[in-house]
Amino acid sequence: MADDHEPAVLTERVGHVLVVTLNRPDRMNTINGEVLVRFYDAMLEADSNPDIRVAIITGAGKNFCAGADLKEMAGGHQGEDTSGVDVQGRLAADPDLPWKALLRTWRPNVPLITAAEGQAIAGGTELTGATEIRVAGESAKFGISEVRWSLYAMGGSVVRIPRQIPYTVAAELLLTGDHIDAQRALQLGLVGHVVPDGEALTKALEIAGRIAANGPLAVKAILRTLRETNGMQETEALDHEFTYGWDVFASEDAREGPRAFKEKRTPNFKGK
Repeated sequence: MADDHEPAVLTERVGHVLVVTLNRPDRMNTINGEVLVRFYDAMLEADSNPDIRVAIITGAGKNFCAGADLKEMAGGHQGEDTSGVDVQGRLAADPDLPWKALLRTWRPNVPLITAAEGQAIAGGTELTGATEIRVAGESAKFGISEVRWSLYAMGGSVVRIPRQIPYTVAAELLLTGDHIDAQRALQLGLVGHVVPDGEALTKALEIAGRIAANGPLAVKAILRTLRETNGMQETEALDHEFTYGWDVFASEDAREGPRAFKEKRTPNFKGK
C-alpha cells in the first residue's frame, strides 16, 4: 500500500532559489525528528548544488514554526511512524544532526532568508536568528519561550539574539519568554520587512531573485565575511575581508561583470 504521508519539509526550486517549507500546518509546523532530518537534507542540497544561490525558509499554512513539538517530547505522540525517514538511524549515525539542522553549528554556504507569518516562536525565532534576511507578515509573533517550560533555547538564540537586537531587550525576551509582534521586531531590527499576511514569501522571493542575479562568488565571499567576522575586532575582521575580496577579484566573473557593464548587457556569471 502506498504511503500517503506528506513530507514534513517540502522543497521547491524557483530559478536559482530553493524554497524550503516546514510542512506540519496542523501542528503549527512544530519541529520533530522528521522535520530535523528533512530540513537538514534540504540545507545540504542548498549547500552542495552550485545552481542554488539563495535559500528561503518558510512555513505551510498560517504559521512559520512554533518551536519543538512538546507533545512528542512529552511522549504524547501516538501511532505508527509513517514519516518515511529513518529518524533514529540518522540521529544515531550523526549525533550532531539536530544542531546542524537548527543552523546552530553549521549553515549552508548560501544566503538564508526567513519568510515568517503567524507563530514564529521558540525554534521559529531560533531559525530566524540564523538567517541573514528576514521578512515577516503582519501576524508574525517572535519570542524565545523555552524558559516558560524550564527548557533552554539551545539553537543559538541565547548567544545570537543579544548580538542582533539591544542587549537589554534580548535579555528580557530570553528571561521572561515574552513574545513580540512583527512591528516591534521591525523596530528592533530582528526583521527587515513587514508585509501584509500572504505576501511574506512573495517579498522573500523578490529579494532572493535580486541576490541570485548577482555574481555568485561575490555573494558567497560577502556572506562568509558577514558570518565569520561577526564579533571580531575590526582589524582582524578587515584581514578576512581583504583575503576573500582578492579571491573574488581574481575570478572570471570579476572580469565578466565590468565587461557586461561596459557593453550594457546582463552579466553571464559562471561562478568561477
